[in-house]
Amino acid sequence: MTRRQTALPPGPPKPYAAKNGTGSDGMTISGAGIRRMRLLRSMKQEHLAELLGVNQATISRWERDQLALSPEQVVKLERIFASPRHAAVDAALKRLVEDSVRPLHLICDRTHRLLSASRPRQAEWRAPLGAFLGRSLFSYASAEIAVAEQSLQERGWHAGRLSSLTLDTGANGNTLLPIAAGRVTWERIMLSDGSAGRLVTTIG
Repeated sequence: MTRRQTALPPGPPKPYAAKNGTGSDGMTISGAGIRRMRLLRSMKQEHLAELLGVNQATISRWERDQLALSPEQVVKLERIFASPRHAAVDAALKRLVEDSVRPLHLICDRTHRLLSASRPRQAEWRAPLGAFLGRSLFSYASAEIAVAEQSLQERGWHAGRLSSLTLDTGANGNTLLPIAAGRVTWERIMLSDGSAGRLVTTIG
């Protein structure tokens, strides 16, 4: 008699690999493809990491085909790369900030990286704008600003339930980027890539 072979149970599903990830349209997502699409959108690895909720090292490993993507991460990546770009809108916003007669600046809401600043704001600083652009300004925060920042999650700021906040601040005692005692307003503004910016205006 011929012995019947018993079929083995299927093993666990394999994770999506960056070098063999399949998107919803059946297209393969490679590490080189991720890098190419990121560069076409003038996005830094750090920025893409912010949008995906991972760190910069993860993006780097994806692009070198050294780390697997989960199906959920593939979907998020597709949405980011498929979203229409409105760079002109962001550029116009930055020009409005730069041309404002009020002391204000625009930062990334999550990382506090400086995106733009008005001339009156730049006049307060003891270094040229280029020394701060792209850098986090949080290390210059006053004690009051740091406390307010810690309260944002509880207030629903990042969830979009609160889009404007006015607070009183003391001086930060820093000579390079001084903050004087007074009142400031934070306004949360969505940027064209889906991330949030924060407009910081001194009002008194």
